[in-house]
Amino acid sequence: MPDQPHALTPQDCLVAVMIAVSASDENMRTSELVTIQTLVNHLPIFGDYDLDRIKTVSNTVFDLFAEEDGLDALFGLIRNNLPEYLVETAYALACDVAAADGHTYEAELQMLAEIRYELNVDRLHAAAIERGARARFMTEHPES
Repeated sequence: MPDQPHALTPQDCLVAVMIAVSASDENMRTSELVTIQTLVNHLPIFGDYDLDRIKTVSNTVFDLFAEEDGLDALFGLIRNNLPEYLVETAYALACDVAAADGHTYEAELQMLAEIRYELNVDRLHAAAIERGARARFMTEHPES
């Protein structure tokens, strides 16, 4: 890593987005953490990712969330370090984390909207990504 304290790799940015969604409602559920770990362990984009970075990235997200303009700073870091071709991947991972516990809370929905806006995710593409996450995390008896 460069000497910059918050320099992020593209994979770090993906992890940061997932952590941000999970932490957005101030309750990081086990199902969300397991989903993050599973995605990092299995997706090709994380093939050479150092798993020890998850803790470092998590701490960066938590530190930024504690600051007054921390969310803006986080999105600035992500925009500066996430290649355009991974923007929809970031949104898809965020949706998977939000859907992981079978319920999407208001704070998570607001964070997803913020991610869409900040990363300039096309609304039609976002709707398709959201529907895919909902389908992947559907339970046998869905809540109304």
